[in-house]
Amino acid sequence: MSRVLILLFFTSLLLLIDFYVFSGFKTLISNSNNGTQKFLKNIYWLVSAVNIALIIIFNILTPQKFWTLRAVIMTFIVAQYLGKFIWLCFLFIDDFIRFIKLIVSYFTVEKTSSTGGISRSDFLVKAGAIAGSGLIASLGWGIARGAYNYKIHRKTIHLKNLPNSFDGIKIVQISDIHSGSFWNKEAVERGVKMAIDQNPDIVFFTGDLVNNEAKEMEPWIDTFAKIQAPMGVFSIFGNHDYGDYVFWNSIDEKTKNIEYLKNIHKKLGWNLLLNQNVKLTKNEESIGIIGVENWSNRGRFKKYGNMELATNDMGNVAVKLLLSHDPSHWRGEILKKYPDIDIMFAGHTHGMQFGVELGKYKWSPVKYMYPEWADLHQSGNQFLYVNRGFGFIGYPGRFGILPEITLIELKRKS
Repeated sequence: MSRVLILLFFTSLLLLIDFYVFSGFKTLISNSNNGTQKFLKNIYWLVSAVNIALIIIFNILTPQKFWTLRAVIMTFIVAQYLGKFIWLCFLFIDDFIRFIKLIVSYFTVEKTSSTGGISRSDFLVKAGAIAGSGLIASLGWGIARGAYNYKIHRKTIHLKNLPNSFDGIKIVQISDIHSGSFWNKEAVERGVKMAIDQNPDIVFFTGDLVNNEAKEMEPWIDTFAKIQAPMGVFSIFGNHDYGDYVFWNSIDEKTKNIEYLKNIHKKLGWNLLLNQNVKLTKNEESIGIIGVENWSNRGRFKKYGNMELATNDMGNVAVKLLLSHDPSHWRGEILKKYPDIDIMFAGHTHGMQFGVELGKYKWSPVKYMYPEWADLHQSGNQFLYVNRGFGFIGYPGRFGILPEITLIELKRKS
C-alpha cells in the first residue's frame, strides 16, 4: 500500500510540473496557427500520458530481469523532467516578476506601455525552453557518443621507498565495469583492447564488476579475460558486487550469488583480494598489494572492509598499494590509521557520469558528496587515485566525464 501511495505522490508531482510548464509551452507556440497549436498541445499531453504509463511499467518490472529496460525508462523520464524543471525555474522567475508588477500596479496611477522588441516574458519563456532542451540534448549526446568514449589517463607517481627492482613499473587501473549495463559489445571490446595495449606490468580492478547479480557477467567473461599482465591482475569487490540491491528469496540465494561472482573472478584469471594481501617479489625486493572489501565513510553503504585483517601477516615491505573501492575510505580511515599505505586505488563515483573537464579544470555534482571524486590526490607522502569508471549505471551514458582507463607509472623518488 505504501508503495502505491509513493507512486501516486510521484506521478502527481510530475503532472504538476507538466501543467506548470504547459503555460510556457502555450506561450512558445502562440504564434503558430490554430491547427498547429492544437496538434502540438495534443502531442504535449500524449507524451505526458506516456510518461505516466512508463513509470507504472517501471515499477512492475523486476530489477533482476529487466535492469537494462528499467534504465532506459528511467533515463527517458529523468532527462525530460530535468529539462522541464530547468524551464520551470525560468517560468517561475517570469511569474514572480509579473506578480511584482501586479502589486506595483495597484499603487501606480499611470501604466507605462512596453516598447518594441521581445518582452521580458517572451525572453524568459524562450530562454527556459532552450536551457531545458539543451540539457536533454546533452544527456542524449552522452548516450550516443559518451558511454563508450574511453580515455586513457596517464600519471607518474614518485615514491621514495620504491625498490629499484620496481622502478618504472606500469599499472593499469580499471574500475566499475557494471557489466549488466552494457549494450554495445564491439565498443566494450575496443575499450578492453585499449587497456591491453598499454602493456602494463600489473592490472588493478577496483570493484563493481556487476550491477546486481553475478550472471550479468556471463556474456563478458571471454572479453575481460583478455586483460592479463606479467605480474598479475588483482581485483576487489565494490558495493554493487554483494547483491545488496536485490530482493533475494533467501540468504542462501544471496550467498550463492556472491560465491558465483568469486568464481567468475577465477575464470577471468584475476586474483580476487577480499581483506587479503599479497607480496610481489623481484630480485629479492618486495612490494605489497592489499585488497580490502567495500568500506565507505558514508552511512548508506555497508562496511565489509577490514583493514586489520587485510594487512595481517604482511610483514615488512617497502611499498604498500591498497585497492579499496570507495574513495571516502582514504580520509575516513587510511590517512588516520595507516600512514604506511603509499597509494590507494579507488573508483565508485563515476564522476556521476556528468560534468565538465577542461584541461586541469574539473567539475561534477558528485564533488559535493566526495571531495576526492576523480584523478590523483596527495596528502603528505600518501596518494589516492580515483578512477572515473569503465562502465555506467542508471543513466546509460556519460556527458563530460568519460569512461576511464588509468595508466600509472611508479618511479623511485631520488
